[in-house]
Amino acid sequence: MSITDELRTLAAPRREDIRLESVLAALSDPVRLSIVRTLAAMPGSQRACGTFGLPVAKSTASHHFRVLREAGVIDQRDHGRERLTELRQADLDARFPGLLDSIVRAS
Repeated sequence: MSITDELRTLAAPRREDIRLESVLAALSDPVRLSIVRTLAAMPGSQRACGTFGLPVAKSTASHHFRVLREAGVIDQRDHGRERLTELRQADLDARFPGLLDSIVRAS
């Protein structure tokens, strides 16, 4: 079985369906914002959900990742026992130029 056979991408909106209101709502939570800032610090890479060191229970972390995914901020893929997370930087930049960079840089 190849690596691509082992990957299963979770449902997320298409680029053209990403809504500004959903993105802003998803990024309004400090935990979700920390996830996005962590991913933005390593452009183009994927990270396992369990490696973020979030200050919340596993079930709550899953909720935060789901909110970000459903808003179109991240993509997630199951790979074996891991769920890999990647920032949708290119899609967000195409839809809302400069928005993600401004939010990530803001303190």
